[in-house]
Amino acid sequence: MERRNQPRVLVVEDSAAIRETVVAALTDSGYASTGRADGSGLEDQIDAFRPDLVILDVMLPGERDGFTLIDVVRGSCDAGIVMLTARDELVDRLRGLDGGADDYVVKPFLLDELVSRVGAVLRRRGRSPSATQVGDLVVDRAAGTASRAGAVLDLTATELKVLAFLVAQRGRAMSKTQILTAVWGYDAYDPNLVEVYVSALRRKLEVHGPRLIHTVRGIGYTLRAEQ
Repeated sequence: MERRNQPRVLVVEDSAAIRETVVAALTDSGYASTGRADGSGLEDQIDAFRPDLVILDVMLPGERDGFTLIDVVRGSCDAGIVMLTARDELVDRLRGLDGGADDYVVKPFLLDELVSRVGAVLRRRGRSPSATQVGDLVVDRAAGTASRAGAVLDLTATELKVLAFLVAQRGRAMSKTQILTAVWGYDAYDPNLVEVYVSALRRKLEVHGPRLIHTVRGIGYTLRAEQ
């Protein structure tokens, strides 16, 4: 369910796999997100969705590529623009930035980096996702902070990423592989790494209250506040 005042992000990307993955990651990070496969009818969707930021793939099917759509977005709204493309030549980056884009992300990319860049553009424009609360735990990924029962938690950057992912997936059992992939970008690490970070988070969280990160036998971990 969309929360009032959630920043809105529109993803224009022809690859269904990339589009759906990016939309899911943005939604988990506190954004109201939707996607489309090309630039046809973009003006109507902008008018209906009213995005705060648009992610544009450069190489789109049809007559309108991402560079062309910069002008469409700029003519329709005041949204931020992040270009997303496999074309990493300097001339392409300059063309996008000089044309009005706020940032330029080259494929392949880490989801966490893309979400971070989206947040940075939105913060510069005075828009960022609201903090997420589970029980007495509050995580503000955009601000890079977490607190419990009013006490600010002293977390490393990676601990915050693990906690933010579990908060975004609250109530659902996440495997170690899912956590590794979401936080580190791939699952090549030893799954025991997740155990190390979960143990560290539990120590820091449980100073201020009962257990929030629970072990789900045979699956992994889930974060929930006991009623």
